[in-house]
Amino acid sequence: MAVATKPRVPGRRPTSREMISESRAGLGAALALIALVAIVEMVDGAKGHHIGVLTAAPVLAAALASWRQALAVGVVATVIGAVLSMPDATNTRQMLSNFVGVAFIVLGTGIAAVVGAYRQRQAERFVELSKLASAAQGAVLRPLGPQLGQLSIAARYISASAAADIGGDLYEAVDTPYGVRMIIGDVRGKGLDAVRLASIVLGSYRHVAYERADLRAIVADLDRAVSRSVGDEDFVTAALVEERGGTLTIVNCGHPPPLLLRRGEVIELTPPAHAPPLGFMPVVRPRVERLEPGDRLLFYTDGLAEARRDGEFFPTSERAWRLLGHGTVADGLASLESALIEWVRGQLDDDIALVLMEYAGAHGATDPMPRWEIGGASSPALT
Repeated sequence: MAVATKPRVPGRRPTSREMISESRAGLGAALALIALVAIVEMVDGAKGHHIGVLTAAPVLAAALASWRQALAVGVVATVIGAVLSMPDATNTRQMLSNFVGVAFIVLGTGIAAVVGAYRQRQAERFVELSKLASAAQGAVLRPLGPQLGQLSIAARYISASAAADIGGDLYEAVDTPYGVRMIIGDVRGKGLDAVRLASIVLGSYRHVAYERADLRAIVADLDRAVSRSVGDEDFVTAALVEERGGTLTIVNCGHPPPLLLRRGEVIELTPPAHAPPLGFMPVVRPRVERLEPGDRLLFYTDGLAEARRDGEFFPTSERAWRLLGHGTVADGLASLESALIEWVRGQLDDDIALVLMEYAGAHGATDPMPRWEIGGASSPALT
């Protein structure tokens, strides 16, 4: 089972092929305008009445093509304008009018070249920014799965931003001595500060997930990491998951509850008690579920919960089984993404992180219930 790669979504950066196509379109439109003016002039007797219209040709090219192409179009327009004005050389008044028209073409060409050069520099800067953002995302959000323990896992990050494909949503899954553990979270805010905090949370989690036997201890460690790194109003919502021997344990810190898909039904795994996000000293109570082979679990950030069309929210729970209950977990996420993009008509307001898991079933002897969940070593049940 393969992990789905990051899809093309609304707000994505244009590809090189698309940029070349736009450049050709702008160049073609400019040359078509020159040809149209030349034909009209010939039909009109080549009196130069429409020479001034040629000024628009280099400006049109500069809007989509490179500055060199805009300059070349301007030179062609100037030559055509000069040729079309020559038959009226004996008419001093018309000659002066034609001269002014050609001068405007030259001036327009110069302006178009400057605008085109500026636009090209901005486009190059945008490409570099996109490359840096992709590299940062690769460092912060590592690919998941496709298999951890008895879980098949796929993840997708859907960006709503055109400038860079990375934000404050985060996820990670690791196979530890305590079972398969996963975190999904959402940093308050946007931009580089959100990325920085997401990297802090993930860096801390990748360490403590292997060291702490108790999910509540991991929450405390992450809460301290967030508190040391942000202001009083910043926070991170998160859901932490552990699967051991078919037993699923979830602790939730102000995050949207995951969905359990089982035999055609969709069950919202709400926490026993609500807890605030990381950064506000959450005191969590775990929710424990016994998994069955074939169960699927959808974890998501609030970008999915808040996706709407004409004020109507995307019906995630109602459509979850039809979208996610078929094929591989990667196929399920692809279907969900397509349905979501269609629902919002290509306009997302927030980034979305999605993680879909499928439980294959336990094999051999297992320790289904972590000791900390039933009171630890001092619990009467263990003495």
